[in-house]
Amino acid sequence: MIEPTTKDVAGDLAGRTAVVTGGASGIGEACAREFARRGAAVTVADLNGEAAERIAAEIGGTAWQVDLSDTRALETLSLDADILVNNAGIQRIAPVQDYDPEAWRLIHRLMLESPFLLIRAVLPGMYARGFGRIINLSSVHGLRASPFKSAYVSAKHGLEGLSKVTALEGGEHGVTSNCVNPAYVRTPLVERQIADQATLHGIPESEVVARIMLTESAVKRLVEPEEVASLTAWLASPDAGMVTGASYTMDGGWTAR
Repeated sequence: MIEPTTKDVAGDLAGRTAVVTGGASGIGEACAREFARRGAAVTVADLNGEAAERIAAEIGGTAWQVDLSDTRALETLSLDADILVNNAGIQRIAPVQDYDPEAWRLIHRLMLESPFLLIRAVLPGMYARGFGRIINLSSVHGLRASPFKSAYVSAKHGLEGLSKVTALEGGEHGVTSNCVNPAYVRTPLVERQIADQATLHGIPESEVVARIMLTESAVKRLVEPEEVASLTAWLASPDAGMVTGASYTMDGGWTAR
C-alpha cells in the first residue's frame, strides 16, 4: 500500500513572475499572498494604489495602480510575466429592463475586454520563453445564470470562451489557460451584494446568505478566499502542465444540479 504524502509546495513557483489583477483585496489578495508564499515575484495590480502598495510591501512584491476599465490605455500595453491571474471584477444587480447601460458596459470592459487585452499583452513573452499560465477567475455564473445579473453572467460566460481559445492557441507554446469557478466567496464584493439582494427580493439582509446565496449549494457555507487561492496556485504550478482549457468549479455542488 502506498502511503499518502504531503507535498511541500512552498517553493514550487520560485523564479516565476506573476501579475494578479484586483490583487489588493478579496480573492486577488489571497492569490497574491499564496503565490508569494510559493516563491513567485508578484505584481499586485489594483485600482486602489494605496492598498496595492500595502499588500505588495507585505509580500515583497510590486504594486501596479491601474484602471482596467480604461481599456483604450491597455491596447498598447506590453506585459512581462510567467503567470497572469485575471481576477478584477465588480457587480451590479438589476432586472434587465432596468439595467443601466453604462454599468453593463463597464462590467464588460473590466471583466471581459481587459482580460483579453492583458492576455494579448503577456502572450508574446510567454511564447518566447515556452512557458505561461493564464488563470481566469470566472464564477459559477460563468456556467450558470441567476436573475438580475445579466452583465456579470454574460461577461463571465464570455471569459470562459476567451480562456478556451487561449488554451487552444497556447498549447504548442507551453502556455495553459484555465478558469476557476467559485460560488459566493467571503469577500467585500459579496458583502456589498447583500443589501441589494435584500431589496430586490424583499427580505431582511440577515436572510440573504441562506435564502439566496446558498440555496443551490450542497455545502452550506461561503467559499473562503484562501481556498480559491490554493486552487489558483496549483494551476500555476509545474504539476498542472497538462491542465488547460478547463473550468474548475469550487461551488459546493451548485453545478452538480
